[in-house]
Amino acid sequence: MSTLAILPVKSFASAKQRLAGSLGAEARQTLAVAMFTDVLDSLRHVPRLDEVVVVTAERAAQAAANTRGVRVLPDGAEAGQSEAALIGIGHALAGGHDRVVLVPGDTPLLQPGDLESLIAGRPRSPAVAIVPDRHGTGTNALVLSPPDVIEPSFGPDSLARHVAAAEEAGVVHRVERVRTLALDVDTPGDLSELVAELELRPGQAPATRRALSQLDHAGGPSARVRQASA
Repeated sequence: MSTLAILPVKSFASAKQRLAGSLGAEARQTLAVAMFTDVLDSLRHVPRLDEVVVVTAERAAQAAANTRGVRVLPDGAEAGQSEAALIGIGHALAGGHDRVVLVPGDTPLLQPGDLESLIAGRPRSPAVAIVPDRHGTGTNALVLSPPDVIEPSFGPDSLARHVAAAEEAGVVHRVERVRTLALDVDTPGDLSELVAELELRPGQAPATRRALSQLDHAGGPSARVRQASA
């Protein structure tokens, strides 16, 4: 089966507003860029992916994708993650892909082997796999076969919506917990959890690790992040 990974990316300047109490605007932007870079690099090393696309209007994300030979699909409306995902799904259908994997840009702990296993374990279409966030309410990844088997509906409580959509469509579906996809960074609590995980995972998420270690935020998470060798 031909599989396309879709990575929607919003404007870095407006990213991570819920971290404003912990990080300044420049630091939030730096962190968003770093997390996106780590996710993109992980996707490029998943053997079962036939293509990766980034859906964005963000120039820095476009530049990073172009440098890595990754196709960029313009997101002119910037209407949100679900709408950006639909742009990628349209590209998948036009290109004859049998399956898509939707992954957010703020899950820097993602490991290629974990995503490879998730894709390999899917039954033939039609089928849906839903990867929940660490709270068990949101969705941090979707595997859709065919690409338009259900319509993505990200945001608060999206796990329940995606399960309901799969049930309504009458297709095989599973909720698959993937630890390295469980942590997306939106709140100070998420950021603290990320720092703790990085301390236990030397060498992983190198761009995010560097960004956090360089943040000038006295007493904040950057003070506890150590640069670790692979």
